[in-house]
Amino acid sequence: MIKVIEYNLENENVINQKFKSRNDQFYQQFSKPVPANKKIFGQALSSVESVRKILEDIENNGDEAVVKYSKIFDGIDPTPFKIEKKIIQNASRKISTDIIDALSKSIKNVSEYQKRTIPQELQMKKNGNSISGAIFQAIERVGIYIPGGTAALCSSVIMNALPAIVAGVPEVVVFTPPKKDGSIDDGILAACEMIGVKDVYRIGGVMAIGMMAYGTSSFKKVDKIAGPGNSFVALAKKEVVGRVDIDLFAGPSEVLIIADESGKPHFIAADMLAQAEHDSMASAILITTSAKLANDVNMELKKQLEVLPRKKIATESILNFGTIVVVDNLNTAVSLSNSVAPEHLELCVSNPHILIKKIKNAGAIFIGHYTPEAAGDYISGPSHTLPTSGTGRFYSGVSAATFMRRTSLIEYSKSDFQKEAMSVATLAKLEQLEGHARSALIRMEGYTNE
Repeated sequence: MIKVIEYNLENENVINQKFKSRNDQFYQQFSKPVPANKKIFGQALSSVESVRKILEDIENNGDEAVVKYSKIFDGIDPTPFKIEKKIIQNASRKISTDIIDALSKSIKNVSEYQKRTIPQELQMKKNGNSISGAIFQAIERVGIYIPGGTAALCSSVIMNALPAIVAGVPEVVVFTPPKKDGSIDDGILAACEMIGVKDVYRIGGVMAIGMMAYGTSSFKKVDKIAGPGNSFVALAKKEVVGRVDIDLFAGPSEVLIIADESGKPHFIAADMLAQAEHDSMASAILITTSAKLANDVNMELKKQLEVLPRKKIATESILNFGTIVVVDNLNTAVSLSNSVAPEHLELCVSNPHILIKKIKNAGAIFIGHYTPEAAGDYISGPSHTLPTSGTGRFYSGVSAATFMRRTSLIEYSKSDFQKEAMSVATLAKLEQLEGHARSALIRMEGYTNE
């Protein structure tokens, strides 16, 4: 199944090289000309060029361009864009009570967790008078993209729109691609209704990102866009940064599992396949101190793949980007993990808590044998929208804080500022900004501008 590699100095960078190869392939595909684009644009534009072309058209021609490209890519006229209120309200009646109960549990857990991520106001007093601090305010209008079509992700409504609502965002709108008949998945609509999203639009892909970023005659632009999507959605989000803010730039999904001899092969194989079934470019990595476990997991992968509905996608992912590495000790495993900065990190070891403080780079850490990554996808509380492709070194996952702005507060009394005015002026003059210096000195007793 997967070639088991014994870690040593000669293959020290094996994981990084495989991970880099996956990321390189992911990004390189965007710059290659796509023959199919010739029929649409008159020339074989690359994915990046086609995304820019669509966005430019939407910026200039608004709703007309949105309809044009929706017909081309989704095969339907999406007007009216906005889903009727009664359709949203009826959706929950079309799905089973088991699903409603599961959604309710997810909403409860996510809401309770996200409330605790809201930053608190800061205040620092000096000399009892002067104050430095900050206040945090919700962004005014947020657009959430939810994948639809083949895999309608109702969980992404909860994991992205709900943190925005908890943060206090007054206007949260959801965009999701329609099915071939123009309808929207009932699970997505039910989740929207249950968390209080009233405005849902049947627009997908680049068109959705363009409409949210630029606005049209029928739609007021948003201030921030969040939510997962395919590579074209990710490219479009990247292109509109500056016109709006985005949550993060997400690539293919990934899981890295650190395991010792206590690891359970059938659990670990199942968790690797849970990522592999997402996308043929998804990555599943096992780093273990046990050669026996490595071989047992390989056998389990082969067995479980045979009965997996998404066998083709998962097999491609496992064969091309799956990795199993045997290391001498857990410290080496942690070091390798930190260099990768995985989206999902599972600690399937006998004493996982002693490793947590050693983990520097990871989107989310799943602790112990009975905490599968899938729990984070659906029910545990933190958002499942996490940094990928090594960006966990500097990005964090989506939370209520993602949808808030920090505004600094600075206040001096007369006496306090006069104690610091000379320091302000000195630094201003060092930078040859005489006006800055004078604005400080003019507040000093007896100052004359001579």
